[in-house]
Amino acid sequence: MPDLTSPPPRSSDPETALSAITGLRPFLACRTLSALSAQVLAVAVAWQTYALTHSVAALGLIGLAQFMPMLALVFISGHVADRYNRKLIVQICQTVEILGALVMAFLSMAGQLAPWALYVLVACFGALRSFEAPCQQTFLPSLTTPAQFPKAAALSASLFQTASIIGPSLGGLLYGVGADFCYFTCAIGFSVALVSTSLLKLKPYSGSRSPMSLESLFGGIAFLRRRRDLLGAISLDLFAVLLGGATAMLPVYADDILHLGPIGLGILRASPAIGALLGSVILARYPLRGHAGPIMFASVGVFGMATIVFGLSHTLALSVVSLAVLGAADVVSVVVRSSLTQLATPDGMRGRVSAVNMLFIGSSNQLGEFESGMLATAIGTEAAVIAGGIGTLIVAGLWIRMFPRLWALDRLDTIRPDEL
Repeated sequence: MPDLTSPPPRSSDPETALSAITGLRPFLACRTLSALSAQVLAVAVAWQTYALTHSVAALGLIGLAQFMPMLALVFISGHVADRYNRKLIVQICQTVEILGALVMAFLSMAGQLAPWALYVLVACFGALRSFEAPCQQTFLPSLTTPAQFPKAAALSASLFQTASIIGPSLGGLLYGVGADFCYFTCAIGFSVALVSTSLLKLKPYSGSRSPMSLESLFGGIAFLRRRRDLLGAISLDLFAVLLGGATAMLPVYADDILHLGPIGLGILRASPAIGALLGSVILARYPLRGHAGPIMFASVGVFGMATIVFGLSHTLALSVVSLAVLGAADVVSVVVRSSLTQLATPDGMRGRVSAVNMLFIGSSNQLGEFESGMLATAIGTEAAVIAGGIGTLIVAGLWIRMFPRLWALDRLDTIRPDEL
């Protein structure tokens, strides 16, 4: 067990100074630009799909199309991330993303981008993310020490949320010019992210020398079964956000409930990111010193309450505030969970554990969109959002009882990886 009696390092100590982290800037540029492009793409796809179909079920199918490739490839992609050059894998994926965005742009210009084509292309992006994300998640712990990681993760989250604020608004503005313009912008963003990845200096990693087997393929699952606190952290995101997927219904709220246009949709999509940006900036300046587990569970509870308020709202102001609170609560949970998951996992296992983590995140986000779309079709949009918020509160209470070690988590800067 780590020594919890020694005082935590000060934010001004050289050991925790972000300026001392070699390669941090290219990493932040790569992640931020990828996030910006993905947000613009998400706004364009959601609005174009709803404009073509006027169906909440069609919005839900977007999430399903993203999730299914991730489900099919999760164990393969994790094994690949632990066996081959992670940086090269990310570069290949980003290159194909550039080509995919260009295909969407040209098809949209020609008027040939039907809903089924959008689903196919979104599924392709989901497959690419299943390989790219586990590799990219291993970059930051490779660049930092355990003492530096929480602050670096909070800074990364703040820039990610900045991109998430600009992206939806930019996507709404560009969609007013044309969907094809949005997709061209995404291609440019992915291109710059590729250049940033190429400039990234990582510690040498040769990958696993062991042959591929069922044991190595499912090694991430076996590791999580041994570390129930990690399993609890990852699954908490799955079930809490799966039920509280209010953001999937934002096009419906923007069009049918609040009577806004594409720019209004961009404002709503940016609101959670605004709250998350404020939360992550505070965490970067004042990293969590203790009681990380209770703070994480409290943030999930706030997330559920904010979801309920958003579901009840019929005014733009209240909707924006509730979504901002939702985003701030979510980023606190994300920083705690990512710190625990990455720092407690040995480097040779990070690809496979990250792949499982991405499957759970994909389940909570993309599959959550599908669940929200189907539930909204059955009981109505507002009732579905409110029910999701209530479900999130129930899950938080259950997980406190099921994973007591996660509830007892104290300081993040003392976490060390288990031995394989």
